[in-house]
Amino acid sequence: MALVDSERLAERAAGDQAKFRNPDWTARGERRASVGLEALRTLWFNTGTLCNITCHNCYIESSPTNDRLAYLTADEVRAFLDEIADDDLGTAEIGFTGGEPFMNPDIIAMLDAALKQGFQVLVLTNGLQPMLRPRLKKGLLGLRAAYGDRLTVRVSLDHYTRELHEAERGPRTFVKSLEAIDWLSSEGFRTAIAGRTCWSETESDMRGGYGALIAERGWRIDPADPLALVLLPEMDGSYEVPEISVGCWQILGKKPGDLMCAKSRMIVKRKGEDRPTVVPCTLLPYERAFEMGATLGEAAQVDGNMFDEGRVKLCHPHCAKFCALGGGSCS
Repeated sequence: MALVDSERLAERAAGDQAKFRNPDWTARGERRASVGLEALRTLWFNTGTLCNITCHNCYIESSPTNDRLAYLTADEVRAFLDEIADDDLGTAEIGFTGGEPFMNPDIIAMLDAALKQGFQVLVLTNGLQPMLRPRLKKGLLGLRAAYGDRLTVRVSLDHYTRELHEAERGPRTFVKSLEAIDWLSSEGFRTAIAGRTCWSETESDMRGGYGALIAERGWRIDPADPLALVLLPEMDGSYEVPEISVGCWQILGKKPGDLMCAKSRMIVKRKGEDRPTVVPCTLLPYERAFEMGATLGEAAQVDGNMFDEGRVKLCHPHCAKFCALGGGSCS
């Protein structure tokens, strides 16, 4: 029996190593699933990977020292916004993520550029000191006065209890994040919360727990609204995930258009490079194999190892765990 078990373990290990290697075929020899861009509903900008804290399980490994993605500039953002307008792409939402976006010195100018062109704008933040600096609070208040609810600020609050939130974010972060949401709510900002679903709780229990906290603090946030309280799957890479083949769509009861890369792209700028590049989504900021080009037009036509005329081949564990199986979406 021990020999049989050892053989099975060896076979499984070999299979795991073979996963996500061939862009067209899974390790089991099945045609890999792919997703085409149905419409560019959301364009994300990664403002840079530097962050004021180091979280326990940050999918992008943001920290005070990680500058693998450089700060974008307002002019670089405007170039992509102009391309959307010039090519009439019909994009509705512009998202800003990091790192911590409020560490980027151009963040207010970038938000203003997107809002000025009529987009709905979403900015993700940990709600800590960078956002609450006087200069940035003044800038945010100016945007709120000029553009109202077209600006949404989404604060990461990993759990509705201090203990579990700080297990991810570190000591003394929970109360500070609550105070940030207090300020946003009191000033009339459209505010959302992002939590995590790694706590072995049902979605109903989680929304109930957040709802009690929201009621206690008097925030203008509806815990039943999946856009106001976004519960995201965990991005722990230590767990094995299956590959997604074409046949999985029927098994999962999903279609390619349900995934994030059917409706969004993200702009990143790598350290030391002269210009930004387009990648399929917020989850693949570092993998050069998933680079799609320097413009949105190039990204729509790219053909290569991980792409087929702009279609994204789901050849990464995040594609399976977060999107296809976890049902996650950053927008």
